[in-house]
Amino acid sequence: MTKRQNLEHPSDNSKMAISSIRIKMVDLKTQYGRLKSEIDQAISAVISDSDFINGQAVQEFSADLANWLGSRFVIPCGNGTDALQLAYMALGLKPGDEVIVPAFNYVAAAEAAALLGIVPVFADVDSQSFNLDPLSAAAAIGPKTKAIVAVHLFGQSSKLEEIHSLCEKNGLFLIEDNAQAIGAEMTNGKFAGKKLGTIGDIGTTSFFPTKNLGCMGDGGALFCQDEELAIRIRMMANHGQRQRYQYDAIGMNSRLDTIQAAILRVKLPHLNSFNKVRQETADAYSLILKNRPGLIVPEIATGSSHVFHQYTIRFEEQGRRDTVRENLRLAGIQSMVYYPLPLHLHTAYRTPRHPEGSLPTAEKLSSQVLSLPIHSEMTEALVQEICSAI
Repeated sequence: MTKRQNLEHPSDNSKMAISSIRIKMVDLKTQYGRLKSEIDQAISAVISDSDFINGQAVQEFSADLANWLGSRFVIPCGNGTDALQLAYMALGLKPGDEVIVPAFNYVAAAEAAALLGIVPVFADVDSQSFNLDPLSAAAAIGPKTKAIVAVHLFGQSSKLEEIHSLCEKNGLFLIEDNAQAIGAEMTNGKFAGKKLGTIGDIGTTSFFPTKNLGCMGDGGALFCQDEELAIRIRMMANHGQRQRYQYDAIGMNSRLDTIQAAILRVKLPHLNSFNKVRQETADAYSLILKNRPGLIVPEIATGSSHVFHQYTIRFEEQGRRDTVRENLRLAGIQSMVYYPLPLHLHTAYRTPRHPEGSLPTAEKLSSQVLSLPIHSEMTEALVQEICSAI
């Protein structure tokens, strides 16, 4: 995080309500301005070649990302939700099979399962890391369970050693949803030095524009270490074809556009610096906010790094979160609630198996959490202004 002063963001917001948002959750415009010449050149090269689908940049980016992650295989696809669906399909999950997913989470892992007739079974989460609670996951395992999805929420690892052991013990597949934690890695223990997404049977990610590594449209990828599984994922993403016009399975059409791959190839060498700014920003937030009564700053779990896709605070007092969010809005500062309702309480996913009150931590967190602006272009001045408004 730099010390440069942004004159578009005055520090005194106390005298008037500002209806327009001046400080957004993510500043993609400034990031583009910084990389404009490289990105424009990369886009221009694709247009000049007119190789828009499965072009050279797709293969080059896949190889670059595999090398960066330390993964044997990277298979690009259309988006992060497609990546999860492809993971279920490639692992051979069938209608009626069950997959365990955290209830405090974005809908993608549950939705992709449900669309295939696979039953999402919800488990509770840890109140400090917001990630899957291994004890709750263990209690959710039944005779139809085939996989666990470890979602590395907000930028840091689930309790991966425990979840990995749980999967091994019960003969389950482990899918890592790494859409929010690309670049984070295990720092000690059995998987020390490995980047998240490369430890389970399959890792998935999203390149949605606001992600730590984002393109300028939709995009996603899967990671795996098994060659036959990589072949099957590629086949599933390409209409079930191993060879052109030979359909060995029912697949889908999910591709990363060449232009998006070219943009991602420009951004990938900057990802470590992008994440470093996010980490410095999180440190600056926590230094100011950590001793405020009733406000809980994010905890960095032992055993893994945190790349802060989101900086998410919690308010213990009922209703306080919403008051603070309104104060930020009046100051022209965007904030977000990820997520306002746990998945098991949404109409589409309600079942007698998961009544209200059955997953108490997920339900409690949904009324407490508030995410603050954080991105690769943050400054100390912005952090100070946001904290003052809080």
